[in-house]
Amino acid sequence: MPRYVGFLRAVNVGGRVVKMERLRQLFEETGFTGVSTHLASGNVLFTAGRGRSTTHEAKIERALRAGLGWEAVTFLRTPAEMAAVVEQLPFAAEEVATAHAVYIGFLKSAPTPEAHALLHGLRTPTDALEVHGREVYWLCRVRSAASELSGASLERAMGLVATFRNVTTVRAVAAKLAR
Repeated sequence: MPRYVGFLRAVNVGGRVVKMERLRQLFEETGFTGVSTHLASGNVLFTAGRGRSTTHEAKIERALRAGLGWEAVTFLRTPAEMAAVVEQLPFAAEEVATAHAVYIGFLKSAPTPEAHALLHGLRTPTDALEVHGREVYWLCRVRSAASELSGASLERAMGLVATFRNVTTVRAVAAKLAR
């Protein structure tokens, strides 16, 4: 049985509050097993039956829309994909150690070459950006409030919906998923 992590966009931000117990319940009612959450920001680990991840994403999105009353775009990754996300961190360890934060943005599909070029054009002395497949890596050398960039501005530049997580959260979720 395939294991996944679902990164849910817009959970517990902007007034869209849901208790993790309710989120786990919705996943279980949808037919998933071994459901657990990490933090209260829409990181759900679960086991699914056979099927494509895109099919599972759509099923989750329908269930969340019906159960919560709002859309929560879902980005699924397997244990192998999460291991690769952590392994591919494109910044030097010393850069990461001195940065204010490193975020990883999860996408449904890889950005087009044009969107990729636009993202690279957004780099500044305080913000480094790299793209690997369906992930955007953002090293922010200053507090995110002081940065010229935001998750929303990166989404607009790519023309794609994304959800961003701190690298610490991504590492923790990848470790849990690997067990």
